Amino acid sequence: MIKARFFRRGEELIGFSVSGHAGYADSGSDIVCAAVTTAVNMTANGITEIAQIRAAVNVSENEVQLKVEETTSESALLLQSMRLQIELLQEQFPKNIRIQDMEV
Repeated sequence: MIKARFFRRGEELIGFSVSGHAGYADSGSDIVCAAVTTAVNMTANGITEIAQIRAAVNVSENEVQLKVEETTSESALLLQSMRLQIELLQEQFPKNIRIQDMEV
C-alpha cells in the first residue's frame, strides 16, 4: 500500500511524505505506482525547479519527503494539486493508497 502523508501547519499544506508500493500489479506494470510517482515528481520539480522555492527534499529507496521552508502561493497551489490528484487516485484504488494529514 502507498501511504501519502500531507504535512500541515494549521490550514496550510507545507509538504508531504509518500512511501510504500501499491501492490496493484507486478513491478514495472503497476499503474497505481506510476501515477503516484508522476504526481510526486511533478510536484517536487514544480516547487524546487520551476518555482525555485527552497524545500527540504529527502529521497530514499521507498520514500520521498518534501517540506517547503516558507509557504508561498505557488507552493500551496502545487501541494493542493498533488493532494487532489492522490485523492482521486485513492477513490479509484482504495485498497492501494492511504492518505493521512499530519499537523507539524
